[in-house]
Amino acid sequence: MPQTVEALALSLDKLLGDALVQSYVSLGELTLVIKPQHYASAMRTLRDHPDCRFEQLIDLCGMDYSGYGDGVWQGARFAVVVHLLSVSDNQRVRVHVFCPEDDLPVVATMVDIWPSANWYEREAFDLFGIVFEGHPDLRRILTDYGFIGHPFRKDFPLSGNVEMRYDPTQQRVIYQPVSIEPREIVPRIVRDESYGAGR
Repeated sequence: MPQTVEALALSLDKLLGDALVQSYVSLGELTLVIKPQHYASAMRTLRDHPDCRFEQLIDLCGMDYSGYGDGVWQGARFAVVVHLLSVSDNQRVRVHVFCPEDDLPVVATMVDIWPSANWYEREAFDLFGIVFEGHPDLRRILTDYGFIGHPFRKDFPLSGNVEMRYDPTQQRVIYQPVSIEPREIVPRIVRDESYGAGR
């Protein structure tokens, strides 16, 4: 029998104890913020404890909080967000863990707890540069192996660092510095005086 979200929050607050930074309900779903040093043990508890039984990891992604809230964010820059599903109890929970260091964001891997985390963690590594300690095969999954940087970081240039093109004289694909001038495009809105008046 599924518990209410509020009852689940109280139950998990007691169960996770010191591992929990905070819990809150947003958009009808419980969110748990876990301390990074307790991340692996808390996640194992969420999977194995008979009051939880979150058997499935259904999503894992990285987040870059720089510039969050119009630049007023004071916490850690990088976080990992995990969505868990309990098929047994028909319940979901969202877990946030913030990386302790911004220069080299590292958290524990979840591959040994949920094998489905494998490619999700590789994607978060590739796009955000978050390192998952203990991951069996942490390498790029979406960008080229020689790609420089992590394209989902907010400080990554929109035009990128290099461009690829076919060179007919060399008869091969070559990489070169980006030739596009960085610029901002501000849309110009033109409306008639009578726009929308006929309604």
